Amino acid sequence: MVGTGGPVPTFSVWDYVVFIGIVVGASGIGLFQAIRSRKETSSEEFLLGGRQMTAVPVAMSLTASFMSGITVIGTPAEAYLYGTAFWLFGFSYALMSIVTAELFVPLFYRLRITSAYEYLEMRFSRPIRIIGTSMYIVQTALYTGLVIYAPALALNQITGLDLWGVLVATGAVCIIYCTVGGLKAVIWTDVLQMVVMLVGFVAVIARGAVVQGGLTKIFEDAGEGGRLDTFDFDPDPRKRHTFWTIVIGGSIMWASIYSINQSQVQRYISCRTLGHAKMALYINMVGLWVTVSLAMLSGLTMYSIYKKCDPITNDDVATSDQLLPYMVMDILADYPGIPGLFVAAAYSGTLSTVSSSINALVAVTMEDFIIPLWKNRTEKQVTWLNMGLSVFFGALCIGMAGVASLMGSVLQAALAIFGMISGPLLGLYLLGMFFRTPNSIGSLSGLLIGLALTLWVGIGAQIYPATADKTNPLLLTVIGCNSTMSQNHTTQPPWTTAAPLTTLPSVRPPLADSWYSLSYLYFSVLGVIATMVSGFLISAATGGCKQEKLSPTLFIRKSDLICFGGCRTSEAQHTKEKIIVQGIDNNAFTEFPPEMLSKDREVITKL
Repeated sequence: MVGTGGPVPTFSVWDYVVFIGIVVGASGIGLFQAIRSRKETSSEEFLLGGRQMTAVPVAMSLTASFMSGITVIGTPAEAYLYGTAFWLFGFSYALMSIVTAELFVPLFYRLRITSAYEYLEMRFSRPIRIIGTSMYIVQTALYTGLVIYAPALALNQITGLDLWGVLVATGAVCIIYCTVGGLKAVIWTDVLQMVVMLVGFVAVIARGAVVQGGLTKIFEDAGEGGRLDTFDFDPDPRKRHTFWTIVIGGSIMWASIYSINQSQVQRYISCRTLGHAKMALYINMVGLWVTVSLAMLSGLTMYSIYKKCDPITNDDVATSDQLLPYMVMDILADYPGIPGLFVAAAYSGTLSTVSSSINALVAVTMEDFIIPLWKNRTEKQVTWLNMGLSVFFGALCIGMAGVASLMGSVLQAALAIFGMISGPLLGLYLLGMFFRTPNSIGSLSGLLIGLALTLWVGIGAQIYPATADKTNPLLLTVIGCNSTMSQNHTTQPPWTTAAPLTTLPSVRPPLADSWYSLSYLYFSVLGVIATMVSGFLISAATGGCKQEKLSPTLFIRKSDLICFGGCRTSEAQHTKEKIIVQGIDNNAFTEFPPEMLSKDREVITKL
């Protein structure tokens, strides 16, 4: 009987057929794009799709990239355990989209960069660019490991397939179409994967509504279980999810992801015009709203079904991240192919994110490390190196999945990683974009101070998890299970996947219940503030950058905020501004071949 605990069925033949068919279809899109663009083998074509992408596919790719398998697996579990406070991220997505579209995208698009971290060298110095790139590589490798691990858990739970076999297969599929297809393959594959993710959620919600007697019953159960108490205006920064931590902390955290993360920036600058780039972000905002709403509804459906028999407490699953796969097999096993569709949804989210990460890692490695040092290169050598790096980073991400398996609840762990590393980086960009005083010494010092603080609090929170009065887990019970262990329990998401409950250290230092209990959503806020304040003060103390001539194109302009429909910047204007910023005699950018510089001089003369 549904919702009463115990073993559930595993995959049928049709489930495997549907799952394999969708994965093969996604890979086929990548291969098709590779064949279609086989005559266009330039590095710009591989990494940026020739800068000819349009708003809708880029928007769907943006949504798919970070609404990954972690969203499919982790967000419904969040609603099941904590209620619908996570829905407030809708406000964060809106604020993030406005800030990114109106401040960051015009700047990056105007500078015609390939790596987001090129800006750090233009504004500050090459060492800062290298440090920023290195931080991105570490962050992305860790995050991608989590993304690979999440659906592997799901497959392991409901198919019995070997966990590490699934991990390796995931990486292999992504490597294939990333290596041969480049960014176009990634974006068009993301479009299919986004559709599959949404269909998977709808199938779960629809069947759950039938089982429970309608959506009204699901909301009634959720209300009785305290899952609809969304708004908590407690200003305590140590409480995990409140209105303030999500709207303020969440907005800055998501801005640090969408504004300066190479995986996202690479998509904006692949658009054919600035108008397309901005529109992609606003369409993506709607996509995020739809995705998180379906994920929340799936979680409420799960609570309605298991309100009297919690699978975690009843030892039916080992971790909260296996809850949704367990429910899928419990309520959909009688419909061959549908469980396969759900697993394909989780798997599709993973493929989209991993492929995006691999492509972005290749881009920053080439632009920030290899091209500036490799002068006598041919286009064919660059193409082969792009492919080789795709294989290398695919293998690295598979290896990081092993580390991810130790980090527990995938949703919080993933967002905490971004807060710890992207927060200080966002502060560095804001220093450079809005103020002329910050110099290289002060900005680098500010970045290191901000990073030290976020790593301190983030690692401390991992070792000394916050207590239940800060995380507020809601009541769960097993009184309706066929065989129960005990009766009423509250459950916290684990920081280790070995047990359903977080085991707190027996001896907790004084900082454990104050500093280390800071909400993970405030890690990015801490990083931004610490980096900007310390960077500005140290820059002022070391003379600022009065002696340096800084191009106006490196700063936010009023025209960036009002340009939308008329943002069709000409290729010649892009070229002019790029040379004004970089300088044709700047040793940091001597990778441009003489014939290109000659052509650019002619363009500027005509202007």
